[in-house]
Amino acid sequence: MDRSPAFLAALASAAVPGLDPVSVEALPSVPGQSFDVAFVQDVEHRRWVVRAPRTDVAGAEMDRAVAVLGLLARRLPFGVPAPRGFVALEEGGRAAVYPYLPGHPLDLAELPPGRGLAVELGKALAALHNTAPGLYEEAGLPAYDADAYRTRRLVELDRAAATGRVPTTLLTRWETALEDVTLWRFAATPVHGNLTGDHVLAVFADERDSTTGSIKAMTGWEAAKVADPADDFAALVAEAPAAAVETVLEAYAHHRVERPDVNLLVRARLGSELGLLARLMDALARKDVGAVEVLATQLRRLDDEVHVPDDGSDDYRHLSLAPVTVRDRPMPPPQLVVDDDDDDALPEVDVSADEPQRGLG
Repeated sequence: MDRSPAFLAALASAAVPGLDPVSVEALPSVPGQSFDVAFVQDVEHRRWVVRAPRTDVAGAEMDRAVAVLGLLARRLPFGVPAPRGFVALEEGGRAAVYPYLPGHPLDLAELPPGRGLAVELGKALAALHNTAPGLYEEAGLPAYDADAYRTRRLVELDRAAATGRVPTTLLTRWETALEDVTLWRFAATPVHGNLTGDHVLAVFADERDSTTGSIKAMTGWEAAKVADPADDFAALVAEAPAAAVETVLEAYAHHRVERPDVNLLVRARLGSELGLLARLMDALARKDVGAVEVLATQLRRLDDEVHVPDDGSDDYRHLSLAPVTVRDRPMPPPQLVVDDDDDDALPEVDVSADEPQRGLG
C-alpha cells in the first residue's frame, strides 16, 4: 500500500502530543520497501521522522529494533533513532515517530582514506561490535555463533539453488566458501546487519574539508542481530576505494576489544555477493517479474566478473574467497643445493623453519 504524505503527517501528530505538522515530505515509494517514511516539520520548527511498516514482518522487526536501540543509545558514541511516540495502524501493528537525526548519508564510493570519515567509521563500528551481546539477547534479537551462522547461510544458498535462477558456477563458489570452516572462525558480535551508506549519517566541522567529518548517527536497525562482524563491512568492501577500506579496518582493529579475525574482509566480500541472492529471493517472494529479471542479469554479470583470470593482485576487492591463512601462505624458499665435490661448499642450511608467516593476524 502507498500511504499519502498527509496520512503519514497525521500519524505523526497522533503519536506525539504537541506535534502540530506544518509540512511533510514523503520518501518515494519503491518496489519491495518495508516501510513508508516521511519527514515532518511542526509549528515549532522541529523535524520528525515517521515510519509505518508495510507488513507484519517489518512491524515485528521494527519493534525488536526499538527495544535494543533504547539500550544502545546510552552506550554508543553516535546517535540512533529514539522513538518519542507510537500510533496503532488500522491494518495492525504500529507506526513510530522519532526526532530527525541530522547528517549527510555516506557515499561509500567517495569515502576518502586517511584522517576523517574513514577513521571515524572504523571507530564507530568498533564501538558497536564491542557492546555486550547480552544487550541484543535481552531485546529478543536473534543470536548466532559462527557455526550456526555458517549453517544458516548454507540453508539460504540451498533455497536459492532450487529456484534455478543462479549460475551454477556461482553456487559452487559460494558453497565452497561456506563449507570451508577455516573461513568461519570468528567471535560473534552485535551487528547492525544492513549497514549501507544510506544508514550512516556524517557531519562536518568544515563542509569543504572531509578530514573534519565524523559519524553522527546510524539508522535502519531492523536487521540487527548477534552474528558475524563481517556483515557490517559488506557494503564497504563492495563500494569503497581500497585505500579507504584499509583505513577503516586499521581504525577498527585499533579500537576493538578483541583483535579482528584475519578473514573478516573475505567474508565481507562473500556477504556482499550473497546480498544479491537475498534480493533475488525477496523479488521472487513478491512475484516481481521485472525485479527478478534484473537481479538474474546482475548475478550473471557477477559470475563473469569473479571468474576472470587471477592476476595475483589483492587490493581488498580481490575476487578470491579463499581464506587468508591459505591464500597468503608464503612459498617455501628454494633449497640450497651444495655440490659434494666442491671442497669450499657451504654446509646445507634449512632456512624454512625461520621464515616468518605473513597475514593480517
